[in-house]
Amino acid sequence: MVDHGYVHKLKAGRPGGPILFVLHGTGGDENQFFGFGAQLLPEATVVSPRGDVSEHGAARFFRRTGEGVYDMADLARATEKMAGFVKALAGEHDASEIIGLGYSNGANILANVLIEEGVFDKAVLMHPLIPFRPKDNPALAGRKILITAGERDPICPAPMTQALGDYFTKQKATVEFEWHSGGHDIRQNEIGAIERFLKA
Repeated sequence: MVDHGYVHKLKAGRPGGPILFVLHGTGGDENQFFGFGAQLLPEATVVSPRGDVSEHGAARFFRRTGEGVYDMADLARATEKMAGFVKALAGEHDASEIIGLGYSNGANILANVLIEEGVFDKAVLMHPLIPFRPKDNPALAGRKILITAGERDPICPAPMTQALGDYFTKQKATVEFEWHSGGHDIRQNEIGAIERFLKA
């Protein structure tokens, strides 16, 4: 199996069907959401890459210099690499639709691929943090995005989550929010919202 730059797990789905990329949070790996992705869309090809950056042994998709402070040069590198990885595998599997689901650091790389390149038709961003003003991208018009978040998330403050959703709305993407009253944890109402969003 060609790795296209990332160690990853892959479950081949129906040829010509959707392809779902699942991206782990800091310290997770390619197993974190692989089974969840396969349950969500049983007919889809599911791809789960492992982040190629190590932060004190924890896998991530790009470097940071502190909590919420991104290494922008490495984010640019990682975004280009991830976009290439997604396009290559979607092409190999003749995917009818490219879907992304990411949590925390995985949501951040997914969001930045959307901001820079579009690529994904549908995306689930779980607890994302984009601590800068993204550039406008007219190619985002019509993309479908679900953002799930905690109202008291210490890592991804709610106003910044809302600002990211507002940015995507301004680009004419279709944006849905699912909030819970907690922090950076994943709750049942998020899972329900993701199931509804992906089956719609």
